[in-house]
Amino acid sequence: MEKMELSPMRNMAKQKPEKPRRTKRVWRLKLNVTWQRMKKALKSGLRNRLRVHLASNLNKLPTLKINHHDLAIIRPIQHVMKKKKPIRPTMPLEKLIQLPYTAADFVDRGDAMTPTKSPVENISTRWRELHGLHNWEGLIEPLHPWLRREVVKYGEFVEATYDAFDFDPLSEFCGSCRYNPNKLFEELGLTKHGYKVTKYIYAMSHVDVPEWFERSNCTWSKDSNWMGYVAVSGDAETTRIGRRDILVAWRGTVAPTEWYSDLKTSLQRLGKTNIKVQSGFLGVYCSKGEFTRFNKLSASEQVMEEIRRLITFFRDRGEEVNLTLCGHSLGGALALLNAYDAATYFPNLFISVISFAAPRVGNIHFKEKLNELGVKTLRVVVKQDIVPKLPGFILNTILNKFTAITGRLKWIYRHVGTQLKLNMLHSPYLRRDPDYTGCHNLEIYLHLLDGYVSKTSKFRWNARRDVALVNKSTNMLITELKIPECWYERPFKGLVLNQYGRWVKPGRQAEHIPSPLSIESCQEPPPF
Repeated sequence: MEKMELSPMRNMAKQKPEKPRRTKRVWRLKLNVTWQRMKKALKSGLRNRLRVHLASNLNKLPTLKINHHDLAIIRPIQHVMKKKKPIRPTMPLEKLIQLPYTAADFVDRGDAMTPTKSPVENISTRWRELHGLHNWEGLIEPLHPWLRREVVKYGEFVEATYDAFDFDPLSEFCGSCRYNPNKLFEELGLTKHGYKVTKYIYAMSHVDVPEWFERSNCTWSKDSNWMGYVAVSGDAETTRIGRRDILVAWRGTVAPTEWYSDLKTSLQRLGKTNIKVQSGFLGVYCSKGEFTRFNKLSASEQVMEEIRRLITFFRDRGEEVNLTLCGHSLGGALALLNAYDAATYFPNLFISVISFAAPRVGNIHFKEKLNELGVKTLRVVVKQDIVPKLPGFILNTILNKFTAITGRLKWIYRHVGTQLKLNMLHSPYLRRDPDYTGCHNLEIYLHLLDGYVSKTSKFRWNARRDVALVNKSTNMLITELKIPECWYERPFKGLVLNQYGRWVKPGRQAEHIPSPLSIESCQEPPPF
């Protein structure tokens, strides 16, 4: 039977059924539900997971088109993030007007500028407390202003060992001090502290290095380096601080052979005891050579001989005497070894150590012996600095979490004393770029210390120490201050224009040439 042909109208009606209309509605509903879910996920996810990332990048998207629905979600998130944002990763220009110092403050216009130092008080009644009699309890959080000024003072004494050091590899006196002991503080502007240098300390690193590592231009000494000095407070400063203060300042690592010594992480036993210290530090402290000009006596013997002389001299006059040992990096380690020596020979002497960025030195028995001898140690560290975490950056960090089990192990390094921890992110003047070399710089430490109040407080608004000092040998200041990097250097790199119009390297004045006689035993009284 033949099929009946349908009319064209009925064919057109079949081309538009109602099923596609329902399908379109379903897809619209699905898209609407999906968009609502996306908005809900955006609200919760961005708030909890992308808060910091979004805060730093929303302002970097000027060409992004955002509709009203998205803005309704993002604006509350920005509001929450601004409230909970702990530390600014950068320093916006509009915030610079809130800083105590701007680039204009470093332009000399001949008028009176803000003084770079704070007034000092008479601390004669509290000097023992400030030097750790009660382990600085109640003086660090918040930081007592008297303690801050004293620690900064000792830090500047240590900084002098870098400022006066001859770094020039082309100099015949490379590795020595550029000034004689009587002119050191005068040349560096440290006479304001009221101390006098009595003796220089020289050290040598007993390691074998390649010939190309050795200094070839030096005539004064090829195996010794200027390592620090001994100084003593003058009469006026002694009255202010309440006792005759004998100071020993130790320099940090500079010479290549000293870097070799720093990398020796093995522990070496002291005598027949269980006390062990890092072998490289001990080598710098105790090495000497019969055929050397400046180290026929080790650094240990030189410094102990001078300390003994000064203690005898001032005690015979009926004065109260104390010993303050300070150092940066390697110098902080040498200060602890020096404290161990001094406390052993002078049991009734009040001894305190103030170290900056010092590494670990010895094991648990070394720590306990120093505590038993009554040595008071204040360790100033910066959170971002890796050196205070050495030796044993990974191993000791893990094992120290299990002190109850590993506390008596002889081969684990232990820190000594009370810690004062600083944070580079607290200063509005420092760059946020990760620079581990800059974090270790002593001027960074002194800058952070001058502005420190407590862990929860902002940088001290009335900090007086010159901010430009940060860039003496680094590039850690924000660019908006317009302070050049590494600006501390000799004019024309040491060259001078002579009378004939030629640029020449001048010789040292005779009084500033290092002499082995300066380390021999001196029977003369201190210059007061």
